[in-house]
Amino acid sequence: MAVTAQKITPFLWFDNEAEEAAKFYVSIFKNSTIRSINRYGNEGHDRHGKPAGSVMTVEFEIEGQKFVALNGGPQFKFDEAVSFVIHCTSQEEIDYYWSRLTEGGREVACGWLKDRFGLSWQVVPAQLVEMLSAKDPARTERVTRAFMAMKKFDVGKLRQAFDGP
Repeated sequence: MAVTAQKITPFLWFDNEAEEAAKFYVSIFKNSTIRSINRYGNEGHDRHGKPAGSVMTVEFEIEGQKFVALNGGPQFKFDEAVSFVIHCTSQEEIDYYWSRLTEGGREVACGWLKDRFGLSWQVVPAQLVEMLSAKDPARTERVTRAFMAMKKFDVGKLRQAFDGP
């Protein structure tokens, strides 16, 4: 059987935390696994500066999506220009991902957070897309006003805003 590669794979640059981060993410999401860990050898040491035998990359999978984490050094940091969206079907699911991903991280705004590695996530109720796509501009404005005031999304308050006064 031929192995088919995912067409696009997110490649995450860490200083030295690739394995720790991959284990953290896999511990949070169901249907997740560490697929492989590759280590630096002696070759290229003058360029990467990493000790032979230390973790170079970790390939992991979350809910069928493959990722690669690299221990590339301190040159690059994550910022909000890239984030991962988690579509949630219930308030309980939002609460779960929010509490786990903010451990050692921080809440931002409008469903955004930064995890302890500095990676940005959006924990979003699936219903929000439907609400923002409504034909009635008054409904979409009310729900937008409501979520702009939130850090973690509250599905009940969003629904209340959508349904109106």
